[in-house]
Amino acid sequence: MHYNLVNMAKKFTLLAAFMAGTGFAAANPDQSKIVDETIKPLLKKYNISGMAIAISLNGENYFYNYGVASKETKQPVTNATLFEIGSISKTFTATLASYAAVNGQLTLSDPVSKYLPTLSGSAFDHVSVLNLGTHTAGYFPLQLPDEIKNHDQLMDYYRQWTPRNPVGSHRTYTNPSAGLLAIVAASSMNMPIADAMEKVLFPSLGLTHSYINVPAEQMNNYAQGYNQAEQPVRVNPGVLAEEAYGVKTNTVDLIRFINENMSQTNLSENKLDEKLQRAIIDTHTGYFKARGIIQDLIWEQYPDTAKLKQMVAGSSGDMLDEMPVTKLTPALKPQANVFLNKTGSTGGFGSYVLYAPARKIGIVMLANKSYPNEARVSAAYEILKQLEVHDGK
Repeated sequence: MHYNLVNMAKKFTLLAAFMAGTGFAAANPDQSKIVDETIKPLLKKYNISGMAIAISLNGENYFYNYGVASKETKQPVTNATLFEIGSISKTFTATLASYAAVNGQLTLSDPVSKYLPTLSGSAFDHVSVLNLGTHTAGYFPLQLPDEIKNHDQLMDYYRQWTPRNPVGSHRTYTNPSAGLLAIVAASSMNMPIADAMEKVLFPSLGLTHSYINVPAEQMNNYAQGYNQAEQPVRVNPGVLAEEAYGVKTNTVDLIRFINENMSQTNLSENKLDEKLQRAIIDTHTGYFKARGIIQDLIWEQYPDTAKLKQMVAGSSGDMLDEMPVTKLTPALKPQANVFLNKTGSTGGFGSYVLYAPARKIGIVMLANKSYPNEARVSAAYEILKQLEVHDGK
């Protein structure tokens, strides 16, 4: 009898987790159908084992989970499942740097070497913190050279680096640039980047399950990623991993972060510390125009009338190329009538966030396999478009 009760309790727990994972899908069958009809074909086409979706619509959050977090254990994806979010981590770096700026710990227009004396006398006497956060330092490769294995070698690399374009003239999306932004921000706060994120930023944002280093008690929730050969992989803890692409989180925390970004258009709705509110607002300032996007502090911005073709192009592989930019003078103040988005990938995960503050709608898509950015953008755009029509907008 006791055994049966225990089994029933376990089944109830699993059922509760499943129901929590589906959010309001059962109560909103039309919304659920819209999401299902877009996501299920995506899972099949790219052989994605598991995906978690969170949608914010007019202040309400909805969660939709698909497949398994691990093909080996068959553990289902739930709201608690942790995913590597790759370069979406950079939006947290931007927020951290902006928060440090609001607190008077750094100034974005200052040269990088002011905060990293080891780089004094190098090209970073003439590269600003803002250049790092807008990919306009003057050209870095997408990834660090393979021979760089530790912090000392990393600093040697930066000391010897020279821009091949005038600073602020070209955009080149790179991890060495965004990673150095994180190093500067953490240095200005006199703490390691992991501590700055896990002990300052995440708690200040109300994020309770976001990590640089996943604690032992959360490892059971950490999804297994899969590469293109369907081999199990997780992010390599290499140089700049923590700084440029190291955040692991779930849809509950990430949609909260998106909601905090959206609520900055109506501060009366916001319960964050006033300085943190200002920091988030400031990350939405537009500094450069690069092809079809406005480059904010890491965030990539479009008018909320942008067509899918423009947004797909803005997240295409071509945007990794070196390209001339137009500096916006004065900088474009944060706007409500925009789309803001960011893609992220690691070897075994693919993620995307898209939101439109004035429309009070946003989406988080987390998968335990990387798949083309075009497919992510198209799926998110289509879901939001259909949900707006369904909602009568």
